[in-house]
Amino acid sequence: MSIVVVGGNDRMAGRYKEICKAYNCKAKVFTQMPADLSSKIGQPDLIVVFTSTCSHKMVGIVDKKAEKDSVKVVRCHSASVSALKKVLGRTAHCPRT
Repeated sequence: MSIVVVGGNDRMAGRYKEICKAYNCKAKVFTQMPADLSSKIGQPDLIVVFTSTCSHKMVGIVDKKAEKDSVKVVRCHSASVSALKKVLGRTAHCPRT
């Protein structure tokens, strides 16, 4: 399963990827907005948005992309490790190894 994490803390980007890998998921992490976010998102199975650390513009781009490509979006106010683990734990396609 492929996951895109939008928002979060810059220093935690590597940790977010490690957590996704532990749940057998490939991850892309965007803590800051690149010039062409919409095309860099690709075709993930799930997009996790950390709303407390994400700009409104990034959320708008994610919403448009999700609607266009029928991608599930999970919004989470906290950008913590435990918040990401909860999201991945609730997602049936990501069993923990």
